[in-house]
Amino acid sequence: MRPTLDHPQPPVKHAPRPSAEAAHRPPTIIDVAAYAGVSKSVVSRVLRADPAVSPARREAVLVAAEALGYRPNAVARSLVQRRTFNVGVIVSDLHNLFFAEILDGIAAAASTAGYKVLITSGNLDQAIESVALETLLQLRTDGIILAGSRLSAAAVRAASRSVPIALVTSGIRAPGVDTIATDDVKGAWLAVEHLVSLGHSRIAMVDGGADPGSAERRRGYGTAMHEFGLGGHIEIAAGDFTEDGGWRGARGLLHGPTRPTAICAANDLAAIGALNAIAEAGLEVPRDVSVVGYDNTALAALRHVALTTVHQPRFQIGEMAMTALLRRLQRPAARSRHDLLVPSLVIRQTTAPPTL
Repeated sequence: MRPTLDHPQPPVKHAPRPSAEAAHRPPTIIDVAAYAGVSKSVVSRVLRADPAVSPARREAVLVAAEALGYRPNAVARSLVQRRTFNVGVIVSDLHNLFFAEILDGIAAAASTAGYKVLITSGNLDQAIESVALETLLQLRTDGIILAGSRLSAAAVRAASRSVPIALVTSGIRAPGVDTIATDDVKGAWLAVEHLVSLGHSRIAMVDGGADPGSAERRRGYGTAMHEFGLGGHIEIAAGDFTEDGGWRGARGLLHGPTRPTAICAANDLAAIGALNAIAEAGLEVPRDVSVVGYDNTALAALRHVALTTVHQPRFQIGEMAMTALLRRLQRPAARSRHDLLVPSLVIRQTTAPPTL
């Protein structure tokens, strides 16, 4: 029956305003329930996208949450579900594009699986990395990815007893810990093979020191030099995975008794340092000295750098690391997996036949 002047409609019941006390604190699920005129359990079901909630109640809850500026309490939710849906990632050096590009792959795979990524850095320091690891453990992340870790095998094993751990570019092996890496022995061998094919024999290397992957690249360089009959020309200069390390190593090689005609650098950053040292010595690349990097980061592809380098599939490595964590969350007792990816060589403009 239509309302008339004799039978007016009941007045609309307005949602209650938050109390003065509530206005000075973040809104809770109880505030949303009161504002929407529903029970707390209905609000919880709406936030979980329960299809059994009626459209009218769902709309009331969403309007109330928007009006109050309510955000779900992730900590409380994690206590109920016993998962935070966060994964921690520790990279050894945020200045290295190699790790930034691995992070892209991790983030993409995490987002697809409904996880968020908490990123921190070891800053090329084992003590700092240990603190970062303990922080992520205290935050109760569901799993942790260590990229280029400098931690001891004992520290990694200890952490893996609390949460799933995946290692990227690490020689550490531990029960229940999955690893993803590129065949660095093969990668360094490819660099030497390329230079030999151009006619080089005095091929030196700027080493990566104690950084993960360095020992394998050093072994690959030495193996290739012996295989191509150049064992007598092996020369390895101390360096590391930084631009400064590459500069120092190349500078020592260029001022030694026999100048090399080609340099294999530990990574792309070290190769940039080597290019700077060569320029400072008044020499030209590749006319006087050829240079090969390692990683094939975006830095190597810059037009004014155009670095010949060994390619690692950084995005894929990140995706595989995240997939390893998810797999171990589902099957904590599964055997460790050690995935070794095949590298390739990308030839650009820093290598050419020797002129000496």
